[in-house]
Amino acid sequence: MPKKTSTKPSRKPVAKTAVKKSAAKAKATPRVKAAHRTSKTVNLALQGGGSHGAYTWGVLDRLLEEEKLTIDGISGASAGAMNAIALAQGMAAGGRRGAQEALRKLWKDVSEMHALSPVQRNPLDALLGNWTLNNSPSYMAYDMLSRVASPYVTNPLGLNPLRVLLKNMIDFKAVRACEEMKLFISATNVRTGRVRIFERHEITADVMAASSCLPSLFQAIKIGKDHYWDGGYMGNPVLWPLIYKCESRDIVVVQINPITRNELPQTAQEINNRLDEITFNAPLMSEMRAISFASKLLDEGILDPKRYKKMLIHRIHSESKMDTLDASSKVNAEWDFLLKLHRWGHNAADNWLKAHWHQLGRSSSVNIRSEFL
Repeated sequence: MPKKTSTKPSRKPVAKTAVKKSAAKAKATPRVKAAHRTSKTVNLALQGGGSHGAYTWGVLDRLLEEEKLTIDGISGASAGAMNAIALAQGMAAGGRRGAQEALRKLWKDVSEMHALSPVQRNPLDALLGNWTLNNSPSYMAYDMLSRVASPYVTNPLGLNPLRVLLKNMIDFKAVRACEEMKLFISATNVRTGRVRIFERHEITADVMAASSCLPSLFQAIKIGKDHYWDGGYMGNPVLWPLIYKCESRDIVVVQINPITRNELPQTAQEINNRLDEITFNAPLMSEMRAISFASKLLDEGILDPKRYKKMLIHRIHSESKMDTLDASSKVNAEWDFLLKLHRWGHNAADNWLKAHWHQLGRSSSVNIRSEFL
């Protein structure tokens, strides 16, 4: 601040105004802008969760806006796999902008396909802005049928609308030729009970259908000599390919399935829904436990840092928002709902970038033991 003088009083307000403008400008500039002078490279781990995957669309949309951020590899299951494949195709065809357009088209096509489904919200929920389908007679009938009848009976022709959507939208030959990033899509081998990781050069419409195949709704997808179900049962998402086959030490987990629920589930439906959440989070919890243990051994000098690299774990999530949604809303793909989820994801990624950009390449922004174990 300039020193006050009695001989030149006219300079006093000018100096104050300049200082105020400078302070306001500094305050208005996000912290992350200064940090963007250094490029960063990350891996992405994308969870599955039906239409809730539109939240991940919002996250990816925001990350793609950061030109200094490069994606080394993506691991995805179910809806996470769909986001990954759309991003890869768009990136190969038109760079970051092409990836954003491909992701939007994916979810727009999903919404248009849902509009033809008999499973919709009831009028009262639509009027009140509730996204649940629990009060919908068509959903209740659909849910009951899936629990008592096999898809080999209800769907003997093995029809899978997702496979049709992906065949019409995705150029799998172009995806397999894409070198911008590594892709790892998981599916569960029905015979062995083990996870199968399909890498970029192996990805087809059948692989994508397998990664999203819920056994209560669709017949298992045959690939080669084996049959596969949803990848989320054994890896939602799988982290180890990002550790062993990618250069970046940073893994950003985009989590859409809440780990914690404060309310005790009491109805049959609530119990089943909570069991599904626990089941689909279990593989991620297990891998986080292994990463935490390896990091501890590296810190204590027991493991050789020349042979083992310490992984840096990050997470983008909105548990306070996502846990307000029940499991039935994962079947709701109305465009307005998908856009709402997209906004949540976009805002969460924006906040995460501002708070943790400086930690990329340096340290984890997640305390694994307290948040996962």
